[in-house]
Amino acid sequence: MDSSTEKRADSDKITNANSQSEYDSSEDRDRQSRELKAGLHPLKSFVALLWIILIILLQQHKFVFWYTRRTPGVRTQTSYEDNIKQIMDFSTVEGFWVCYCHLARPSSLPSPTDLHLFKQGIRPLWEDSANCNGGKWIIRFKKPVSGRFWEDLVLALVGDQLDYGDNICGIVLSIRFNEDILSVWNRNASDNSAVMALRDKLKRHLKLPHGYVMEYKPHDASLRDNSSYRNTWLRG
Repeated sequence: MDSSTEKRADSDKITNANSQSEYDSSEDRDRQSRELKAGLHPLKSFVALLWIILIILLQQHKFVFWYTRRTPGVRTQTSYEDNIKQIMDFSTVEGFWVCYCHLARPSSLPSPTDLHLFKQGIRPLWEDSANCNGGKWIIRFKKPVSGRFWEDLVLALVGDQLDYGDNICGIVLSIRFNEDILSVWNRNASDNSAVMALRDKLKRHLKLPHGYVMEYKPHDASLRDNSSYRNTWLRG
């Protein structure tokens, strides 16, 4: 085969490849166009579905973000309740995103600080009528990863993805010097099956690595020893 024949053959290959590529691209564009018109685009469908779910759920619950900041090593006569400040509340999807986008990220918060997200009408206090018979699951995280797990938990609570409805009162992120602590507060510490089912759901939803240990502590025990995270009763 002479050089001119080889060149024509190569040219034909390139032309055919380009034609196939253009055909594939055209096919992709046509398919995406059809999906968009039909509302079937994966990302569009997911966002739309999430939006609808949040709208429905926020019609059932209103939420409040709270903030607690204490000066390290300084003891005052101010009660814990007086230290808790309400930041913002929301009852719509738009309100949630405005609130959340304006919140400081956990990595930027000083220690010790607590962020609370609770259903409206429930204060983040052990003595509150919705909390007094309950307790909390506690998960300790290294600081570089706590923000991601907190965000997952916020979206799970607002989107009711934990499947325990009224049994869950709220969630807390506690920024500490050497670690950050997430806690999920529930109403009834004496219902052991519900407590353990919530633990299993949290493990699955957060995809906790095997090395993480969850601890449970009833609020009446916290009232007795005046501690949120020491002397936990149950590990799982």
